[in-house]
Amino acid sequence: MQRLEASEKALRKIFCADYDFLIPDYQRPYAWGTAQAAELLDDLSSVLDRDEGEPYFLGSIVLIKQPDVPRAEVVDGQQRLTTLTILFAVLAHLAADAETAGELRELILEPGKKLLGLEAKPRLELRPKDAGFFRKYVQSAGRLDDLRVLSENELDSDAQRAIQANVTLFLEKLGGWTPEQRLALGQLLLQRTYLVVVSTADLASAYRIFNVLNTRGLDLSPADVFKSQVIGAIGENERDNYARKWEDAEDDLGRADFADLFGHIRMIFNKQRAKEGLLKEFPEQVLTKFQQGGMRSFIDDELVPYARAYCEIRDASYGLADSGGDRINAWFRRLVRLDNSDWWPAALWAMRYHRGDPEFLDGFLRRLERLAASMLIRRIYTTPRVDRYSKYVLLRLDELLAAADGPVFQYKLVTIEHVLPQNPEPGSEWCEKFTSVQRAEWTHRLANLVLLNRTKNPEAARLGFAKKKEKYFSGPSGVTTFALTVQVIGTGDWTPNRLKGRQADLLNRLIAEWELDPKIP
Repeated sequence: MQRLEASEKALRKIFCADYDFLIPDYQRPYAWGTAQAAELLDDLSSVLDRDEGEPYFLGSIVLIKQPDVPRAEVVDGQQRLTTLTILFAVLAHLAADAETAGELRELILEPGKKLLGLEAKPRLELRPKDAGFFRKYVQSAGRLDDLRVLSENELDSDAQRAIQANVTLFLEKLGGWTPEQRLALGQLLLQRTYLVVVSTADLASAYRIFNVLNTRGLDLSPADVFKSQVIGAIGENERDNYARKWEDAEDDLGRADFADLFGHIRMIFNKQRAKEGLLKEFPEQVLTKFQQGGMRSFIDDELVPYARAYCEIRDASYGLADSGGDRINAWFRRLVRLDNSDWWPAALWAMRYHRGDPEFLDGFLRRLERLAASMLIRRIYTTPRVDRYSKYVLLRLDELLAAADGPVFQYKLVTIEHVLPQNPEPGSEWCEKFTSVQRAEWTHRLANLVLLNRTKNPEAARLGFAKKKEKYFSGPSGVTTFALTVQVIGTGDWTPNRLKGRQADLLNRLIAEWELDPKIP
């Protein structure tokens, strides 16, 4: 089991020789804007105004760090550590005396001590793209004024623009303070400001800790970690080109879907469900396959093609319309209605290796949809199964009932309505036509369910059959285009015998479409 250490530390015990902070290149860039920086300064100012000697807690940071070794990879806490370094630099720049400035500078730079074998170096190293900039203008003495006047063309990243903006903010705000107020702020930072430092020697456990602590949403995903491993293994002369390919794929899918893609690729390679987590298994089960051919092959032959396939499936945008593309996209639209992602790896594999063969895809996806629908329906839930699968089955039935060349309707809102109400009024026509036993038998079966493209109305749902058809199923604010519902509107009555015939008809259509064996109960 990996050793985990967590302790509350004053900033003077953090910005010291015990820690050599490094922002890994898989991390997102520095992104705190002036709003967050101003909020930090306002909080500190409020503590000073109260002057009650109270401590100020800045939250937590999560590190990958071996015991007794200064090197510390920052998994969570980059924004706070970077902003504090900027604040130290501004206070040193404005300090009224050299002694105070020197003490503040030691929080920014390890001065080096020959007898202890310590080299002079910054205590915090940003991502490679911004590390040199930060070292030159913030961590080196006397350069803040130069930083303030840099033009937009001289700033190479959003992180550098954020650094410049926050330096300017602190200089302007703290420049209006008295020397005594700035000294008191420095004393508060060193003596009474604390961070909870969580350290573990293992990346996977550090990520799990971060996942638990950070309830605002993940800034770091496994995909970011894999990017560092893959891009870092590519030669420097080609690294930028492959980093762009990676980032283009991520931009096309969006961050959330791009992160999901890695789980699907792992499943394709290993053909088993994950057992120990993606951070551990993806490098072992996927990336190790590319050690000999190089990580360029992983990006060119796997990541980029699978990302393209993901987009085509998700967006139903398979482009070979003149060769059956419409049929392929129809299968994609059906599959994405399912409430799980188990079918994704198989669909991605088919698109990756057979996207030029629409006939293969049509047959493959037909069988995949049949299997996925069967697995969906046969699962056991703690809630009634009708809540989980009936909408998908009803939508498929609606397709089958509609004319083959009829329009395909896409609604943001689709609801399921019971023709025979779930809770009919005592003495209503429903209680006259259906005994309690018959209501229990038919209320939740397919024959009694229809689709609406409108919000449910509990009062209308309990109307009699004729009024329900007129005012609810086909009212002026919700004219239905669902074939299933049109069938009901054209029905003269709603009785157990009518339901029995309708149930048999609907089931026979599904049996034929999914090639089921009607003899199997």
